[in-house]
Amino acid sequence: MKFLQKLGKALMLPVACLPICGLLMGIGYLLCPATMQGGDIKGFVPLLGLFLVKAGGALIDNMALLFVIGVGVGMSDDNDGTGGLAALASWLMMTTLLNTGFVTTLMPKIADNVDKTLAFDKIANPFIGILAGVIGSMCYNRFKSTKLPDWLSFFSGKRCVAIVAGVISIVVSAVLLFVWPIVFGALIAVGKGIAGMGALGAGIYAFLNRLLIPTGLHHALNNVFWFDIIGLGDLTHFWAGETSADVNWSLGMYMSGFFPCMMFGIPGAALAMVQTAKDNKKKVAIGLVASAALCAFVCGVTEPFEFGFMFLAPGLYVIYALLYGIFTFVTTLLGFRAGFSFSAGATDLLFSASLPAAQKTWLIIPLGIAAFIVFYVVFRFAITKWDLKTPGREEDDDETQVKLANDDYTEVARVILEGVGGKENVTSIDNCITRLRLEIKDYTAVDEKKIKSAGVAGVIRPGKNSVQVIIGTKVQFVADEFKKLCK
Repeated sequence: MKFLQKLGKALMLPVACLPICGLLMGIGYLLCPATMQGGDIKGFVPLLGLFLVKAGGALIDNMALLFVIGVGVGMSDDNDGTGGLAALASWLMMTTLLNTGFVTTLMPKIADNVDKTLAFDKIANPFIGILAGVIGSMCYNRFKSTKLPDWLSFFSGKRCVAIVAGVISIVVSAVLLFVWPIVFGALIAVGKGIAGMGALGAGIYAFLNRLLIPTGLHHALNNVFWFDIIGLGDLTHFWAGETSADVNWSLGMYMSGFFPCMMFGIPGAALAMVQTAKDNKKKVAIGLVASAALCAFVCGVTEPFEFGFMFLAPGLYVIYALLYGIFTFVTTLLGFRAGFSFSAGATDLLFSASLPAAQKTWLIIPLGIAAFIVFYVVFRFAITKWDLKTPGREEDDDETQVKLANDDYTEVARVILEGVGGKENVTSIDNCITRLRLEIKDYTAVDEKKIKSAGVAGVIRPGKNSVQVIIGTKVQFVADEFKKLCK
């Protein structure tokens, strides 16, 4: 579990590159419709649009490489770039040895099998990118301090990491030569099963996507349906300017249902939480869930909201995930289609609306109103019916809250540090997009109530020596101050 959490954190680094892709390509398509529709491209404005589309596509088209570097660096001790270099060496080794042309030279019979040929045609995919990143980072962590005999001393320490990663990648490639076609076939079966279920399949996917957020395993599911590793690639094809006529499913169906839920459903649920909060804690609840709801509406970052209640009321979180499934099912049937490069917020809706695959985007208004009402009613009913301890309803003593809205990051960091037992108890400090991730010596020294008094969204204890503090999109500023206090 700790490994998966670390991997999930590392994957957020390359995922953070996606918003710029969306902005560049969205603006580019607006300026240069011919990029999507064909025809001559003349004049400064259309050429500028083409330039922006190509710039954004450079990242989308090489998403697997972003995963290679992101995971290689993100999972390496101290986020050392040597792990990224080793990951790149691993990637180059595996994608060369498993390239269709080379594989069919080694094993000519594969050329006669369409499925196996397709498997190796798709070898340069995010899964292999993640695998290369893991190999590179693990080799760095294990061999970065290796001491070799004097006559090989030049290759000691970090210099041997990429070499070891290359050797391991040769072995892994030999295994994948036989295993990959089988795995790929299984993924194709899963993908076809979901795609074959139409709107119901899209709903099941959305439900599982939200349900797996706490574990970080939603990244694996997303790679199957958003990126082109089994012939789907809903996200990549959408932003490539294609339409449903270019693929064998309704393009955008695995993304569209998230928009009404994130943009309007979460604000509805947030309002229910505020109204059901204790009178003396309504301001605290507003400060937490209102800002989280705004973040979800604008850019689709939902973790500050979700982690604010998923462990306080896990049953409610299951209902929350089920609502995503229901709205995705309905959205797919109604024909609303929009896509995102980062997440399903207003920003991505605005820029994806100009893409050729976008359909009936005006439906976001009635769908959004429906999502707001349904989420509000369901959350309010569940909270009051079962007395759920959502934000503002916890049975803890009143403490002075440090509000992140005041931008007093030093004070927030100070309270968190005190809550984890002081700098002497901290062995590692890291952060992702929304979480401060800490490794500690003594878990008994952690005071969760004290940490929460800093005004954070929540505290997670994934392991005996791990503490994750859910802060939100301002986590980097808090992390910087936290590191200063620990020096």
